[in-house]
This record gives sequence, structure tokens and C-alpha cells, in this order.
Amino acid sequence: MTATEREGTPHRRPRRKRRHPLRWILALVVLAVGGWFWFQWQCWGIQVTHTGAVLAGLPEGFDGYKIVHLSDIHGHEYGQGNEKLLALVAEQEPDLIVVTGDLIDQKGQLEMIPALAKGLSAIAPTYYVTGNHEWAVGTGAVKELKSLLSQYGVKPLSNQYEILERDGARIVLAGVDDPNGYADQTTPEELYAWIQGEAPGLFTVLLAHRNDHFGQYANAGYDFVLSGHGHGGIVRLPFVGGLIGTDRRFFPEWTSGIYTVGDSTLFVSRGLGNNTTPFPGFRIFNRPELAVVTLKR
Repeated sequence: MTATEREGTPHRRPRRKRRHPLRWILALVVLAVGGWFWFQWQCWGIQVTHTGAVLAGLPEGFDGYKIVHLSDIHGHEYGQGNEKLLALVAEQEPDLIVVTGDLIDQKGQLEMIPALAKGLSAIAPTYYVTGNHEWAVGTGAVKELKSLLSQYGVKPLSNQYEILERDGARIVLAGVDDPNGYADQTTPEELYAWIQGEAPGLFTVLLAHRNDHFGQYANAGYDFVLSGHGHGGIVRLPFVGGLIGTDRRFFPEWTSGIYTVGDSTLFVSRGLGNNTTPFPGFRIFNRPELAVVTLKR
């Protein structure tokens, strides 16, 4: 081809690459599905945590005493008959299991109690205190719940205490009903005074649902408190902690782990379930917690 012929040849524009919208749609679908599974894992993927609680005054016989702390299940079942949860609890080989309230949200959820209570009590001695949600269901439901728990081996502590013994040492395990209960019920202060009258000087462990009442429990004189209620702050942020309190206020206190006020120590579980009333809950960077707390001197 001559130069003249080349000059007369029409200039062809470079072809544009065809876009493939199906690829973009597929990528968005993959991201959406992955995000959904991640969100479900955040809401329902149990995390086993291990905490050593160093406690002044703890008797030597209870050094190394292992407690599995369950809270705020809100009627959720991890597998048929909570078999997945029970298997995880059994793997921890606890000396004691405690359940600090909000076990159910609705009366129909009482159906899950026999299998759960029987399974827990077969692993280790298990104790329970009420949360605010059980009382919101109704006093009749609370009575039925406590009866079922007792029937299948779990001991409710309704403003009561028991003395635990290990290697020749003794401590008090006390439990208070949630303030949503009876208006004339024994107060935490009255229960502590009763304990000091009958078992003075013993190290006291308190089971109480509401983490935000820790100041009251500390002032009463309890040495160690196990609570739930805070749901870990629902959304947890690095270097900040819990974002939203169960009272819907921002940046709540005492939402996860160990805290100290005066001579009293608190451990707060992030809980195992999400609220189902008045509207569904969720969790972000705050997976459901099966807490293992080992007492240390």
C-alpha cells in the first residue's frame, strides 16, 4: 500500500472494551451473601472466652475454681435441645455453672428449659437468677420457670444464698431476683446483712442480672459479682468498648469483662442471645459469649 493510499484510509477509532454487567451483579451478590453470613456469625457464632479473676480475700481452696457463666439467652437454642451449647459447656470442665437471667422472653420458650436444665446440671452444679425479661413475661411464667429448673437440677437463688465448700474452704454463693420482680422482695443490702449474720466473714459471690447496679452491690459489701444484661454494648468498637446500652444510651459502663469498685469486683458476660422484644436485636464485633471465669488469689 502506498503512502497516498494510507492517507486515504479512514481513521478507525480503537474499540472500547465491552462492559460485562453480569460480572458486577455477580460480585455484588457474592458480597451481599458474604455480608449476610458474616452478620449471622456476629449474632449467633458463640465465642468461648477465658478470664482469670484475681480476687483479694479468696480462700486458698478456691484458687483455680472454674465457673462457666451463661447469661441473656433470650429463648435462643443452639441446636436441637441446645446440644451445641451444652457440648461447649462440657468441654470447659467447670466446677460451677451460673445463669444470670433473661433466659426467656416469651412463655412459649419454657419448652426449651427441660433439655437445657437437665444438660447443664449433668455437667456441674448449676444456679440461676432472674433477669428483667422473665418478669416482663409475667409472674406466673417466672414461677413455672423456676419450678422447671428445679425439677431438672438447676437451683434458682431467689434472694437466697448457699455455702460452697472446696478443699476445706468455704465461700458464699448468693443470688438476687431482678428488680422487675416483687416490690417487697429482699434487697441486695438486706441479703448481705443476713449472710453476715449467719456466715460472717466468708468470701461472697453474688449472682445478679443487672450489670448497671454494680455500684449498689459494691456498696453492700459483696466481694465478687457475676452479671449480664449489658449485651456487651450491642456494638463494640476498638479502644472504646460498648456503643449502645440496653437502655439505648450511648457508651454504657460495665459491658464486658472485669471491673472493680472499691473492694468489689464485677464480671459482666456479653450474653448468648439477642432481645426478641420489643424488637429484634443484633450484634456487631460482639459475638455471643460463653464466659469461663477462673477464680485466682
